[in-house]
Amino acid sequence: MKRNILIIGAGGVAQVVAHKCAQNNDVLGDLHIASRTVSKCDAIIQSVHDKNAMKQDGVFKSHAVDAMDTASVVALLNKTGAQIVINVGSPFVNMTVLEACIQTGAAYIDTAIHEDPAKVCETPPWYGNYEWKRREACADAGVTAILGAGFDPGMVNAFARFAIDTFMDEVKSIDIVDINAGSHGKYFSTNFDPEINFREFTGTVYSWQGGAWQSNKMFEVGREWDLPVVGVQKAYLSGHDEVHSLSANYPQADVRFWMGFGDHYINVFTVLQNLGLLSEQPVVTAEGLEVVPLKLVKAILPDPSTLAPNYTGKTCIGDLVKGTKDGNDVEVFVYNVADHKDAYNEVGSQGISYTAGVPPVAMAMLIANGTYDFGRMMNVEELDPRLLFGLLDDLGLPTRIKDAAGDREWHLA
Repeated sequence: MKRNILIIGAGGVAQVVAHKCAQNNDVLGDLHIASRTVSKCDAIIQSVHDKNAMKQDGVFKSHAVDAMDTASVVALLNKTGAQIVINVGSPFVNMTVLEACIQTGAAYIDTAIHEDPAKVCETPPWYGNYEWKRREACADAGVTAILGAGFDPGMVNAFARFAIDTFMDEVKSIDIVDINAGSHGKYFSTNFDPEINFREFTGTVYSWQGGAWQSNKMFEVGREWDLPVVGVQKAYLSGHDEVHSLSANYPQADVRFWMGFGDHYINVFTVLQNLGLLSEQPVVTAEGLEVVPLKLVKAILPDPSTLAPNYTGKTCIGDLVKGTKDGNDVEVFVYNVADHKDAYNEVGSQGISYTAGVPPVAMAMLIANGTYDFGRMMNVEELDPRLLFGLLDDLGLPTRIKDAAGDREWHLA
């Protein structure tokens, strides 16, 4: 049994994680949140108290930490006694935080693949370049590390495993579709950290098809999807974290990720990219100032955490999985629909942060009670998804299934 949580990060997803941990502190124990800027942590804790989210009286403290420094994270873990780390900071800190967990024995959960700030869109497999190199160290230390445990990556990995195990003898394709049919009312903004968001879309689009990596340009391949609740939406083939682990665990299947984009987003993105404003490489102004264009764009765009109060509409994120059963072709769409306004009313965040922040808390609860505390590194599709679905239903993210039998919610039998 493990207790006491350390949340790394203080953005929109961290706000959701904090509220959901508070709502379940009878299971998770003392709560701690750390970032470079303590005031952001304090604001999140205050929002928890403003909504009376703590299930029972308990500890919730803020801390300053340089998460890029393993020794600083180790010191904080020793100071707080936290046994589970939920890392929802920048993907730049994954490896240092993971190393701190290996050194202290704390369980580790993150929501995205590690990124090197100096490199954009490295060649696949990304997990193989970073986290998977620490598999043996996790096993030797008996450390549970669950990688990519947000929604995508995260729940979509679990959706794939569930669809394959439940409905198929053999899987042929996994198409992950992420649609945000909401509106934040701003001229232009990103729903996550702009720096991380743009880095996803400025490089090569990698997909796994025909048993090999295939490459395309961003916005080169698009198609319309007719989805539950949000209707017909245009989505584009995009590179994404979960393709890299699913292709390793289901190499016989084509694995693709599709992200919805409106024409306005594409137009603004294209102008920024063509002007060189999405570059991570520094430039020098006429006044001798060194500026990283991408960081400048990030500084002038709205902070994603400020979008929540006026966000309306819904998201639909799911997997269309195709395969065979008893020699017959079958397909199933496993998905979730979230409402931006409902998310704001409950935890003060927009729906995309909500879908990303609830699953790692569920993972932490399953580690705390021993269900997922396996003492080794795993991606989400390597875990039995059924108990996870049941817990997420209770936490506000129900799983739905659409197949030949109709459209229905999944419930733990």
